Amino acid sequence: MTPILEVSRLGFLSWLLCAVVVQAEPLFDVFKYVDQLIGTDNGGNVFAGATLPYGMAKAVADVDGQNTGGFSTDGSNVIGFSHMHDSGTGGNPSLGNFPLFPQYCAEDVLDNCNFLREARATPYNGSSVVASPGYFSLSLVNGIQAEMTVTQHAALYHFTFPSETAADGKELSPLILLDLTDLAASRQNATISVEGAGIRGNGTFIPSFGGGSFIMHFCAEFTGSTIKDSGIWVNNRAGTEPKDLFVTRGINLFYLEAGGFIRFDRPASGTISARVGVSFVSADQACRNAEEEIPDWDFDGIKKTAEDAWREKLSVVSVDAGGASDSLQTNFWSAIYRTMISPQNYTGENPLWTSDEPYFDSFYCLWDSFRSQLPFLTIVDPDTLSSMVRSLLDTYKHLGWLPDCRMSLCKGFTQGGSNADIVIADAFVKNLTGPVPIDWALAYEAVVNDAENEPLDWSNEGRGGLMSWKALNYIPALDFDYLGFGTNSRSISRTLEYSYNDFCISKIAQGLGNGNGHAKYSDRAMNWKNLFKPDQKSSINGKDTGFTGFFQPKYLNGTWGFQDPILCSPLDGFCSLTSNPQETFEDSIWEYQFFVPQDFASLITLLGGEVEFIKRLDFLHTSGLTDIGNEPSFLTVFLYHYAGRPALSTQRVHSYVPGYFNASTTGLPGNDDNGAMASFTAFCMIGLFPNPGQNVYLISPPFFESVSFRHPQSSKAATIKNIGFDPSYKNVYVQNATLNGKPYTRNWIGHEFFLEGMVLELVLGETESDWGTKEEDRPPSMSAAGMAM
Repeated sequence: MTPILEVSRLGFLSWLLCAVVVQAEPLFDVFKYVDQLIGTDNGGNVFAGATLPYGMAKAVADVDGQNTGGFSTDGSNVIGFSHMHDSGTGGNPSLGNFPLFPQYCAEDVLDNCNFLREARATPYNGSSVVASPGYFSLSLVNGIQAEMTVTQHAALYHFTFPSETAADGKELSPLILLDLTDLAASRQNATISVEGAGIRGNGTFIPSFGGGSFIMHFCAEFTGSTIKDSGIWVNNRAGTEPKDLFVTRGINLFYLEAGGFIRFDRPASGTISARVGVSFVSADQACRNAEEEIPDWDFDGIKKTAEDAWREKLSVVSVDAGGASDSLQTNFWSAIYRTMISPQNYTGENPLWTSDEPYFDSFYCLWDSFRSQLPFLTIVDPDTLSSMVRSLLDTYKHLGWLPDCRMSLCKGFTQGGSNADIVIADAFVKNLTGPVPIDWALAYEAVVNDAENEPLDWSNEGRGGLMSWKALNYIPALDFDYLGFGTNSRSISRTLEYSYNDFCISKIAQGLGNGNGHAKYSDRAMNWKNLFKPDQKSSINGKDTGFTGFFQPKYLNGTWGFQDPILCSPLDGFCSLTSNPQETFEDSIWEYQFFVPQDFASLITLLGGEVEFIKRLDFLHTSGLTDIGNEPSFLTVFLYHYAGRPALSTQRVHSYVPGYFNASTTGLPGNDDNGAMASFTAFCMIGLFPNPGQNVYLISPPFFESVSFRHPQSSKAATIKNIGFDPSYKNVYVQNATLNGKPYTRNWIGHEFFLEGMVLELVLGETESDWGTKEEDRPPSMSAAGMAM
């Protein structure tokens, strides 16, 4: 063989080897990095089961421990498998209606079955839990396996029973019961009908964080074996006659447990399938939902459809990890996944009014989600967020008020201001659009209604105290408010939040060319200053913190009241609407002193200048006063940007991620609140954080070498690149930056970055630089010279 031929042969073999290596290299599978069990312990309350993006049906195993989201990895017992849940909410467990439970009756005697929830509770094998987008399964310690997948309004289960025999050697008959309850045992009354291989009915329930009640309907059908018998059960006793039941709550705090059952001959495969449709309209519609969405009981096909839906949603983000650990990647992708579990798309399932507009539910609550979750959807799923905004406006059209919190067709409790105003303003300033345009004139009408008209029951919509707000320019402690009724508390936090609500309204007015509205609400946006007491001090355990000047309550006559600035912090007790109402909501004056998103420049001056402002921020984050597991703390992590020290924001981010936000089952410092904690994590890790209601993202280096976002509407890709990225995170400080190849000195950027598909390159180093520190490079504030908003 000639040398030339030998070289050619070697070249061909080398090329072939490279081709084989390239072909063998595994493609990136995002599901490898989605862990639905993050936050399923330690109060994260995350929904871990099978769902579509924003899906109404949500199937998972329910436990008797931390069951606010249904399932927990806390080692508690399984009490059922139900078809609707919310994710990450605090307080009472939510939904979990009409659970199924599979079991054998001892010796095949019906009266030996455990129908009551407490009696049937069964441990599960922790190692058996499998959760992936659109799928969930586990095995009970008795050997029964359950796996489930979902469509938009229906769930499909496979229950596999091991072979068991009675004392006489006969094979036991699998039984599946349906319980007319929910996770919170809030059922008021219910009906059930068992016919053939199906069970259908409805129940009236109470929402977990709101007023009123709602009716839910179900339609369950079973296949896989012949039926041995069926009937109803009440109080741990069952009978094959009658087949219908109406049950009320019970009396004297006695909760009447009841439901239906079907018992089967055990099939050779051991598997019995259950198809459950749910509806807020009727049992007939629940049956149609199941029949139309799961016509052929194709478990693998339904599972794949769900997986495809999730892959499409997640595909708009891409990462060059640059050596970042698998744990960090899991934390990141799992967080993005959780931002799209809720709010839930109930379009076609709203019996309260007739409309062609979308209807979204499970806004738990806008006080939580306006800060980062909904702004994150502006980037990754603008079409769906546009539909959510239209849903909020349609609710205003039919009920007269924008919702502040909404779940299960019911009005939820208002926690602070009228936070839909911020959501709508954020969408407006970022030019949010979808297949159907948002009616911005209607939007302005709706937010002005919040600002000008007080509802009778402002505990669950609108604002209270508007007479005082307009006359005194603050919300007084012990306000005299005869126009409407709500908890007479939160005077400080509502003053601060109403100020920002009005600022957001001013931005919409300005954009619509309404000069009078812009001027009016800009003036009211400065009302926060009226509760600042310049000589107020703060102590911890009798020791002066060294800082003077804090917000304080003020009465109708203009005299000062007092609330200890550390009250409602982790150092001095939690303050809620019901158990401990104070003048701030769910956090302290120490935290709320930084809630002036519209005018940090004025706040910095008021608190003594940049050096003192930074000292206060440092003290907040290092003294135990801040609760990073609660949403008011989110923006404070990045407020160093406004004082010209963006590197300190980066430093603070790395003190929380992954220390408090990580890829473990206990990896959330508080309940996820429908994806609030998830979106905070995702924003921190992509290197941009929003000041919602404004066209502002605060820049901090991503946790990866680069992160890209393909805009779902234009397909333009926006990319943030770290030059000199170090996966050990020594190089985390921006030295200089370019935007589309040109020098960029601002420490913030607008939403055009995503809309136009820009490239932001950040050169990193080990030490703080002067990048982004100059006054002209700081984010805008109402009063900052040359930076009027």
